[in-house]
Amino acid sequence: MPNLQLVQDRAADALLESNPLALLIGMLLDQQFPMEAAFAGPKKIADRIGGLDAELIAGYDPDKFVALCSETPAIHRFPGSMAKRVQALAQLVVDEYGGDAAAIWTSGNPDGREVLLRIKRLPGFGDQKARIFLALLGKQYGYTGPGWREAAGDYGKDGTHMSIADVRDQASLDQVRSFKKAAKAAAKAK
Repeated sequence: MPNLQLVQDRAADALLESNPLALLIGMLLDQQFPMEAAFAGPKKIADRIGGLDAELIAGYDPDKFVALCSETPAIHRFPGSMAKRVQALAQLVVDEYGGDAAAIWTSGNPDGREVLLRIKRLPGFGDQKARIFLALLGKQYGYTGPGWREAAGDYGKDGTHMSIADVRDQASLDQVRSFKKAAKAAAKAK
């Protein structure tokens, strides 16, 4: 597995690389917030609760979890609502995958289409976010299930700079930012 550089911070990226739940939570937080800040969120949570484990997060007192997610620096610009989503995600990982986030893409040796369907069932993951996460798994996290590129759509194509799945260093982060800015401008012009 390559050395992830999604946050451009060694400790935060190391957590994302070693902990599938951290990667999943980072993707959940990646909305209405800068990509690298979203993917830094799991490290903030881990530092504040002493680790990153689905059972620990799911079982945490909801009010206390919101409070810790709201501490400066907050995990997201909307820390209260995102704290609730993180706990809902952790609960689903506990209930359906025995607390093992990687089971979403490994249990039963699923193909890309099945993994996409599993991701779409997660709280906070719509079609686009699910395709981006599948592309991230395939491009940088070692997932090799058949058909993952097709299931990820344009996000799975080689040589693109469309999403967090394509961020490998500061230069590619800048390219993804430029792509997103142009896409927003085009959408606004319509």
